[in-house]
Amino acid sequence: MSLWNQARRSARLNPSIIREILKVTEKPGVLSMAGGLPSADTFPVEAIRAACDRVLTDAPQQALQYSSSEGFAPLREWVAAHLAAQGMTLTPDQVLITTGSQQGLDLVAKVMVDPGAPVAVETPTYLGALQAFNPFEPIYASLAGDGEGPLPESITALPHDAPGTRFAYLLPNFQNPTGRVIGAARRDALVAAAQAARVPLIEDNPYGDLWFDTPPPAPLASRWPEGVIYLGSFSKVLTPGFRLGYLVAPPALYPKLLQAKQAADLHTPGFNQRVVHEVIKNGFLDHHVPTIRARYQRQCQAMAQALQRHMPEGTEWQMPQGGMFFWLRLPAGCDALALLPKAVDAGIAYVPGSAFFAPQPGHGPGGGADARTLRLSFVTLTPEDIAEGVAQLGRVLREHLATQAEAAP
Repeated sequence: MSLWNQARRSARLNPSIIREILKVTEKPGVLSMAGGLPSADTFPVEAIRAACDRVLTDAPQQALQYSSSEGFAPLREWVAAHLAAQGMTLTPDQVLITTGSQQGLDLVAKVMVDPGAPVAVETPTYLGALQAFNPFEPIYASLAGDGEGPLPESITALPHDAPGTRFAYLLPNFQNPTGRVIGAARRDALVAAAQAARVPLIEDNPYGDLWFDTPPPAPLASRWPEGVIYLGSFSKVLTPGFRLGYLVAPPALYPKLLQAKQAADLHTPGFNQRVVHEVIKNGFLDHHVPTIRARYQRQCQAMAQALQRHMPEGTEWQMPQGGMFFWLRLPAGCDALALLPKAVDAGIAYVPGSAFFAPQPGHGPGGGADARTLRLSFVTLTPEDIAEGVAQLGRVLREHLATQAEAAP
């Protein structure tokens, strides 16, 4: 009998398949298209170095001391102004600075989810959100969708009986993993359906600034301020190493989210907040983010060309209009998880799509998943490496399909 009696919720804590795959990709010669990591070549090292010097010169004691749980006030004001420019109605008092937007997901789950409570998610959805929600033992409702995202009628069909669906979790912009964008008309319809069904929305937007040709429509939160919690991040537009994100909540819910954060970590590191504010306060992102977009667009086009050239007949994908990912559906007879070891042996890594499907009653993690799907990230490799990696993946798939054809009666 173990000395350490663990809480029931600990059984629902599972390792991230992406993190486990990343360990494998450390093998020499493996080209990784698995991790959702921003390109390290986009990190503004010199601007950050200069900002660190200014912060330690101008306010060293304050920067190195404990800070307020809500976050550094000038940074909260910047976030509020930035989001107001996108059509949202808010005040800085609604902004909570978090230790990455991942913490925002954890805080929302702590405050909103009871064991057995329904939580609605896209099909597929972000793996990290499922990891944050799972310990609180929700029952997942998978929202039916198409190439533009969830269908409004899937919101309408959510459970209404007490305790009711606690929230629907959506990624409207360049979704992880599919890369899809919810259009303006669909956003209007989804919000109208959520209002009618009295289902709050969690809007997660880490990729919205990474558009290529056209910015995405205004946030869901601009359409229903009192019914949407909005999550944002500095990880994809500046650097993930600071672990800096933010949450915007309706005034009625903000105090409980703040209390949950106080219990978790007291506050996000004040030094990090001051440095990031020092970097961005005078418009740095206005000229920095376009350089990231241009870089990622070139890499996206390189992957699209390679997929067109090397994928076997029957492979399906959509061309992303921003973000970091391609979502593939392989031909019949292909299981992306089963084929992963062969791909790694051939020098290419990806994330099997089954990791992104919410567990269903009677099934384990990924229950009801489409085994033929996988996610490829295009932002950490050169166009030349992308072409080589996709060619290797294509060879693995073709060899598998040929073996299957030979074995068929």
